[in-house]
Amino acid sequence: MQTGEQRRLLGAFVRMRRESMAPEGHDRRRRTPGLRREELAARAAIGATWVAWIEQGREVRPSGETLSRLARGLSLSPAERDYMFSLAGRLDPSGPSANAPDAAPPAIAALVQRMDWPCYALDPAWTLCAANPAARDLFVGLFDEDTAPNLLRYVFTHPAARALLPDWQERAGRLLAEFRRDYSHVMADPRVRGVVERLRSENKDFRTSWEGQTVLAREGGERVFCHPEQGMIHFVQHTLADVERGDFRVVFLEPADAGA
Repeated sequence: MQTGEQRRLLGAFVRMRRESMAPEGHDRRRRTPGLRREELAARAAIGATWVAWIEQGREVRPSGETLSRLARGLSLSPAERDYMFSLAGRLDPSGPSANAPDAAPPAIAALVQRMDWPCYALDPAWTLCAANPAARDLFVGLFDEDTAPNLLRYVFTHPAARALLPDWQERAGRLLAEFRRDYSHVMADPRVRGVVERLRSENKDFRTSWEGQTVLAREGGERVFCHPEQGMIHFVQHTLADVERGDFRVVFLEPADAGA
C-alpha cells in the first residue's frame, strides 16, 4: 500500500520534472518555469486533473497505463521511471520483466564463469540462464533435459533432486517461499506465470506448498548435498542481485571449509 510519504515524494518528483521541461514554440521565454500542468497532460494524453492530484499528493491510485503515459510525457530515464513506479506502488507494465532477455546479462555471465565454486544465475522465472562447470557437476540431472533448466521444476519434479537434497522437504519449502517473494515483483512476466501454473497443475507437492502462502527473504546459510560421487558436501550459500537488472539473481556456494 502506498504511504503518505510516498505520495508526497511522488508529487514533488513529478512537479520538479515538469517544471524542468522547456515549453515549445514562442512560450519558451515566458516567466513560468517549465510546462504547465495542462501542457504535461496533453503530452501524456491523460487528464490534467490526474497531474494535479498526483502533484498534490492526494490519495489516488493511477493505473499502470496512466503512469506509463505520464512517464513518456515527462521523458523519464529508465532510472527515473523505476523510481516513479516504485513511489506509486505500481508494477511497471513496460518494466524489466516485460522484456526479460533469454540469456544472462553480460556482467552476470562473466561473474558466473569466473567463479571456481559452484555458481549459477537465475532469471525472473528462476530458470538457470548461466552456470559454471562446478554447478553443472553438483546439480545432478538438472542440465540433462533439452528444455531450459528451471530450479523450481528441478527441485519439485526431478528424482535426482530428492536424492541430492537430504533435507528435501525443508529445502523445497524454503525455496518456494523465497521465490514467492520475488514473484510479487515479476508476476506480469508470462513466463513466470507459466512456470507457476504448470507446476501447480502437475505437482501436488508444489501445489500444497504454494497454497501455504509462506514468504521468506532469500538468505544464505549452510546447504548440504548428498552427491552420488562426492558424498556429503557442505556449502555456505550466498545470493547477489544484479544492480542493473534487479530481477536476476546470482547464487554461489562457498565450500564450508573454505575459511579454514
